[in-house]
Amino acid sequence: MIEEKIVVRIQNGLQARIATEFVQKSSFFNSEINLIKNGKSVVAKSIMGVMSLAIREGEEITIIANGSDEQAAIVALRDSLSNKKS
Repeated sequence: MIEEKIVVRIQNGLQARIATEFVQKSSFFNSEINLIKNGKSVVAKSIMGVMSLAIREGEEITIIANGSDEQAAIVALRDSLSNKKS
């Protein structure tokens, strides 16, 4: 299991389009992946879960991945939340 805290650097946060892209990217991996914000944990492969966190630019979240491709999942998802400007 890998856990990593990141600060979201996506302009306007995870609005519907970006959240959908994030869930699709999460679903590519075999590992179980969760997002945590302010103590609330959701499955990263669930659009409703991700949207329920209302993640905004500059907020800190935690990504947890557990499985055969957990390292690749953490890197890809961290990079998608840290570098994208929409």
